[in-house]
Amino acid sequence: MSPEIFVEVLKEALQMVILLVSAIILPSLFVGLIVAVFQAATSINEQTMSFLPRLIMTLLVLSWGGHWLVQKLMDFTFSMVERIPEVVG
Repeated sequence: MSPEIFVEVLKEALQMVILLVSAIILPSLFVGLIVAVFQAATSINEQTMSFLPRLIMTLLVLSWGGHWLVQKLMDFTFSMVERIPEVVG
């Protein structure tokens, strides 16, 4: 395997990881930011008030976007399997 092919495969894999993780984490991050601003404005320091909305948002994103996430991962896996002769030979 040449170094160029290895770097290209690694780059594609890292891009896929970043895409899948950010699709799950970013909505929870925004909800957590909104809850943190609300807690700072009202001086309520309850831990469950911060945790529960983020958990619910993460579960909603996984349930709504789960099909898309799995499809992207399957497409990437199939493309990697199709590239085995290029990488090996």
